[in-house]
Amino acid sequence: MLTTDFPNGSPCWIDLGSPDPAAAAAFYGAVFGWTFQQLGPEAGGYGFFQTDGKTVAAVGPLTEEGAQSAWTTYFKTPDADATARAVADAGGTVRVAPFDVMEAGRMAQVTDPQGARFAIWQAGTTQGLDVVSADDALVWTELHTGDQEAGFAFYKAVFGWRNEPFPAPGMTYLVLSPAEGDLKATTFGGIAPVMGEGQPPSWTPYFATEVVDELVGRAEKAGGKVLMGAEDVPNVGRIAWLADPFGAPFALIKGEPQES
Repeated sequence: MLTTDFPNGSPCWIDLGSPDPAAAAAFYGAVFGWTFQQLGPEAGGYGFFQTDGKTVAAVGPLTEEGAQSAWTTYFKTPDADATARAVADAGGTVRVAPFDVMEAGRMAQVTDPQGARFAIWQAGTTQGLDVVSADDALVWTELHTGDQEAGFAFYKAVFGWRNEPFPAPGMTYLVLSPAEGDLKATTFGGIAPVMGEGQPPSWTPYFATEVVDELVGRAEKAGGKVLMGAEDVPNVGRIAWLADPFGAPFALIKGEPQES
């Protein structure tokens, strides 16, 4: 289960790159009830999505040439520079070299060998999100890739991750845990095949909710797109895949995906 203890190698932050952060904030506010706290000009348009005054995600403008709107998952590391070197050594790409985010921490933007983008975070004053594994907050993160075993081998080399195969309809799903701690108690995500021809390798966040179908309706009304309608998955729960008005995919789930 994802917790705010954030062991090394686990997801600790997510943010959305958008061509219009204000419009994106309005969309996610309509879907989840999030409020948007803009951090001011010095933050370059970056701001926090919050619920009850606690940060559940963040959003900012697109900063890389040719970038498309997408959610980025950040994984915790004790040493961003060393992890960036490990990414390169394992065949990945360091798109943005490690840099300090004031006193909050140190980060880098990277890409795995198959093309999935993610980020690494070395905590300073900010350990990570204020809330996870709660309604309208991050509960799971999922890598879709054309080669699950090669994908896992890369992240094992970088973070020391462990996996446990989980039989799912039409595939074997790899459930992920960080290098340390109880294998089942620390699960935070999974690796699955790409969903269809043309889907690029990518990390996608799942947000918890008890009312998947209701949130699907809210998203459609607010201008989003349904990529996969709400359905029950055996031994997983009820899930749906959506895209916001700018094309950034995200998912909803009722219950905790690691529990049967």
